[in-house]
Amino acid sequence: MSSTPDEAATTNAGGFSEQERAAVQERAAELKKVRGRGGKAAADEADVLSKIERMEGPDRAVAERVHAIVTANAPELAPKLWYGQPAYARKGKVVCFFRSGRADKERYSTFGFTPEAGLDDGSGLWPTSYAVTELSEQAQESLAALVRQAVS
Repeated sequence: MSSTPDEAATTNAGGFSEQERAAVQERAAELKKVRGRGGKAAADEADVLSKIERMEGPDRAVAERVHAIVTANAPELAPKLWYGQPAYARKGKVVCFFRSGRADKERYSTFGFTPEAGLDDGSGLWPTSYAVTELSEQAQESLAALVRQAVS
């Protein structure tokens, strides 16, 4: 997707542009309507989007990018809240999650994986969580690769 100079100028530190943020808010409102009709998955996604929207600036920008990366690279994972923070599950079991540093009163946020993630490469040592303060292009690519590996 290409952006105009105006759209690029409204992008928040690697997060969503104002136009994308408005679309997320609109989608969250749509999902809240579904909640009343018993759509558990839609309600869970609405809860995650609402939680992300309520995060403070830097954490919100990172959480928005994480959400976009996970949903694009592992569409089979269902967004849900886990310990009050965004997480992504397969068959009800959390595979990966985001923890807001500000919410945890830490100097950095965390993106992590549970034992449900397929990250064991046989070496006896593999990552289970990462400290995140911002997502550079390289970090976004690395995160996308890890998410794909986690669900493979």
